[in-house]
Parts: sequence; C-alpha cells; structure tokens
Amino acid sequence: MTAILGISAFYHDSAAAIVVDGTLVAAAQEERFTRKKHDAGYPFHAIEYVLGEAGLGLGDVDHIAFYDKPFLKFERLLETYVSYAPRGLKSFRMAMPVWLREKLFQKDLLSRELRRHDPEFRPGDKLMFSEHHFSHAASAFFPSPFEEAVVLTLDGVGEWATTTLAIGRGKDLKIEKEIHFPHSIGLLYSAFTYYTGFKVNSGEYKVMGLAPYGTPRFKDVILENLIDLKDDGSFRLDMQYFNYAVGLTMTNQRFSDLFGEPVRQPEKDPLTQFHMDIAASVQAVTEEIVLRLTRSAAQEYGIENLCMAGGVALNCVANGHILRDGAFKNIWVQPAAGDAGGAVGAALAAWHTELQHERKTDGPTDKMKGSYLGPAFVQDDIERRLTAAGAKFSTLETDAVISEAAAALADGKALGWFQGRMEFGPRALGGRSIIGDPRSPSMQKTLNLKVKYRESFRPFAPSVLREDVSDWFELDYDSPYMLLVADVQEKLRRKMTAEETQLFGIEKLNVVRSEIPAVTHVDYSARVQTVHVETNPMYHALITEFKQRTGCPVLVNTSFNVRGEPIVCTPEDAFHCFMGTDLDMLVIGRCVLRKPDQDQALKQDYKEAFELD
Repeated sequence: MTAILGISAFYHDSAAAIVVDGTLVAAAQEERFTRKKHDAGYPFHAIEYVLGEAGLGLGDVDHIAFYDKPFLKFERLLETYVSYAPRGLKSFRMAMPVWLREKLFQKDLLSRELRRHDPEFRPGDKLMFSEHHFSHAASAFFPSPFEEAVVLTLDGVGEWATTTLAIGRGKDLKIEKEIHFPHSIGLLYSAFTYYTGFKVNSGEYKVMGLAPYGTPRFKDVILENLIDLKDDGSFRLDMQYFNYAVGLTMTNQRFSDLFGEPVRQPEKDPLTQFHMDIAASVQAVTEEIVLRLTRSAAQEYGIENLCMAGGVALNCVANGHILRDGAFKNIWVQPAAGDAGGAVGAALAAWHTELQHERKTDGPTDKMKGSYLGPAFVQDDIERRLTAAGAKFSTLETDAVISEAAAALADGKALGWFQGRMEFGPRALGGRSIIGDPRSPSMQKTLNLKVKYRESFRPFAPSVLREDVSDWFELDYDSPYMLLVADVQEKLRRKMTAEETQLFGIEKLNVVRSEIPAVTHVDYSARVQTVHVETNPMYHALITEFKQRTGCPVLVNTSFNVRGEPIVCTPEDAFHCFMGTDLDMLVIGRCVLRKPDQDQALKQDYKEAFELD
C-alpha cells in the first residue's frame, strides 16, 4: 500500500487530500472545521480528518505533496518588486517579514506543523513540492474520465504562471504553454470584483451573478485599453491601469478615470446600473478570452476532450459557452477548481508523475466520487450530538424521511438537508444543502434575505434528475458539480409583458420568468446540477419523490450556510444555522427537526448575530 497526503495551504482555501494506491479516499477544506471562511492556515483539522478516513497515522504516509513551490513564488515577488521600484515599497515592507519568517522556509514550517499530528514524525525525503499550475492541471486531468485531453488552467497567479495549457495522455501530463504574471485573466476579473465593491477571492461569484442584470457596454473599452487579446487567446494586460503587482489595491486612479466612476465602497455606495454593466462587460470579455483559448487549442491539438481547473474554471457561465461552442466534444471541470483542489492535484501528480503509476479510466465515470469526499456521521452519532446541543427532533425510517421532506418542499417550505459525506469544493451538491421548491415565485427572495442574509440579486441553482435534465434545460450533458450554465427550456419560459421588458437592473428580479422562477436567472439561464443515483442515492430519491408529488424533477439548491460562514460541517453547525434562520425544517440523517415555539428566543439571538456579521 502506498499513501500520499496532499496539502494546499498558506494563501487561501487551505485543504488536505489523501490518495491510497492511486484512489482518492478523502479531501476537505480547513474552513469547514475552523469555521473561518477561506481559511489560509495550515490545514491541521483537514489533515486529521483525511488520515482518519483512510485509517492511517502520519507515520503510515509514504509521501507528502505540497501544491506549489515557495522558492519560485518568492523569486517572482522579488523580480516584480525590483522591476517596479521604487513603487511598491510599502507593499514590499509588509510582505517580506512574513516571507523571511515563514513562507520562504516552508519545508521547515511544514515539518514543524506535521509533528503536531505525530511528535515522532520526521519527513526526510517524504516531502515533495509540485508547481502550482501543475497541481491544478493534475487535479483536472487525473480524476477525469478521459484517457487523453487538453488541460487548461486559469487563475490569478501561482509561482509565475497565470494560464497554462497542458496535454494529458494516460499517466503522462505535460505543460506545453504558459502565460506569466502580471498578465492574468483571474486578476483581471478580480480587479473588476474590487472595482465593483466586492471582496477579491470570494466576490467573483457575485460579479458573475450580477452580470445578467447589465449590458456589456464597456466590453470594447476593456479590449481596447486594458488587454491586448490575440486570436489564439494569448493576451497581455496594460499594467498602467492596475495596482496589484506591487500595490495594496487591485486598480488605480487611471482605471477609475477610464470608466468614469470611483471604486464602489460596499458599505456606503449602492449597486447601480453602472456596476451591473461593468459586471456584464468583464464577464463578456472573460468569455471571449476562454473561447479563443479553447478554439485555438482544439484546432492545434485535434483532441476532443477538455479538462479545466484554476479559479477561473469556476466561472460556470463561461464553461457553458465552451460546451455549446463545440470546439471540444467533452468538457470536465475539477469541482474544487480553486486552490483547495491543489491538494488533490499534488497527491495525484506524485502518484502518476513522480512514482510513474499507470492510470485507468472507467468510461464516462470520473474519480471524484461526486465530490462527496468529506466527513459523514452515523445515525447514533447524529442523535447524540443533536441531543447534546439541545435539539428537539423525530427519528424516522429513511422512506418516511424522504416522504416528509418532499411533502414539506411541495408545501413551499425551505429545508436544511444534511446527508452523507460533505462536499469537497465551493458548491453544495445535496450533501450540505438548503433546498426549496423552484416553482415558488418568492423562494429566491426568501432564501436570500431571510435564510442566507445576502444580496437579493444572487441566483440559485437547480438540482435536477439527470434523466430529466434535457426536458427542463437546454442541456443534455452531465453537470454533477454545478459548473455548467444552460438556459431553461423555451417551452417553460413565461413571455414578459411590454412593461416588464422596460425594467432595468434589480427591478428585473421580481419578474417571474418561467415555471421554475426560483432557479431562473434574469437572462433565463440556470447553473445546473445533474443528480445521479450512483453518487447520491438519497438526494436522488428525494427529488424523485418531489417529482411524483408535483410533476417537477427540480429543486432549488444552495449551500447550507449564511453569508460570511463556510458550509456547515457537523450536525451542531447545521442545528445552529437552522435556528438562526427562517428555515422551516432540518433533516440530518434520519432526524427531522422543526421550529418549536420555545426556541424562538434562541432563533432571534442567532439571527441577530448573523445579521451583524
């Protein structure tokens, strides 16, 4: 037996994964255990979990693979500061102490941290370092169902690379082309995230969700001033407009002058049509870049399969365009496409690339196990934990749980759904989800404002039975990880009135656009999750029961958390979130919880705490 521990840490979204004899056994993000969103620290709890899930101690691990190379990253920082000197002195003085104290000597730091798990542990030659984008590429190709694929990775920046194109064949993976810092699609998108008043490295989803409310009237301004985009998708940014290379902000005054408004201050300035048009414009530019990249790669290499990873690969709107464009017959995106997935990639790269083990594919089935790779809880443990937390619950047989939950959903109730293993990656996929009836015109607003406590414009995703997806959406393709956007079928759409077509911006939000309005965005699109009986039989059974009651094989699905909080990990997390929101029911394993009157005071306490967050 050969066990490989993969680690990503110290920048954002720290995580751990374990591969045993080439099989991905477990993976989890540290944030789920510490309750600190995007936790960048050493993933102590995630490592403890994956080791326990594999039934191993640290001494049983044969290799430990870290997802990037700190010396190369330090080289990039130094060269960048030197090339921009004397600009960036303040940023340099802030960055260097951390690097010289910790990050530069990560082998020693990791060795010390690893001994927290086992004081006798000495890594010796067990510790190895993969390059950042190679880890991304490995996370995309090796778990994919393809024997051969073009592998495209796009993010902010790793060591030097920001965009890479690799070719994967069997156990072999080789990066063929790179675009280097400071020229980056991810950082371009993050610059607009910052400019529209959202938080970099987490608010990009908001920009993507805001885009359909606007028109891309600034697309040409971006293409003519900010980026030199070639026909093959290669590009260079005009750094006169950006401050991220050596500064403390993403953009500068020249950037604001170009678009005619200052950076939006999120706590003071409202979202206006201008910001929606800005979001639509950078989204349109991003789609143009990735389509040129994918068309060029398909033509050059003549391979019909595409794998993707890196933070930009989470842009599911762009992914949908790639699929529909048809340059590649098949597309597979790593569900943990961001830095967390680097832990998986580093471990699989060690197994296939360093140790040269052969790779076997299983036809259409990938190796991510539906991304259900996190902790699960047995029924007795659930009941013990809920009782200790003061919860009042009923314990039912599985069929009765599904029946009651489906009945509540059909009655317009919003449910917390906690079943099986926790998802790895940013999306809840029916393991740690909040679910509702997509036919309800008020469900989107209810979930956003009374449950999630977040911006009202944020769209929700549909979970749909795989066998029914093409009847409800313009898609007949597996999308188990909620990473493809497709339009709602024409026959299900509602024609807008003349008055409704004249609405602008957020006014569009309240217009009912289809028979499933809660998951239909303002442009008739939806971020589709196909639900498969093989990977999540409980969730599949629930949607099937809901379909039998309503004729609709679709549920609203959003992550089980509130704004500013990671997705829930334990039954206690789920109970506290349930009590702090307007959720009507909570289902954990075979335990069903409703809101008793005596808990209203507790509910209000939690609600106030979350609203202050």
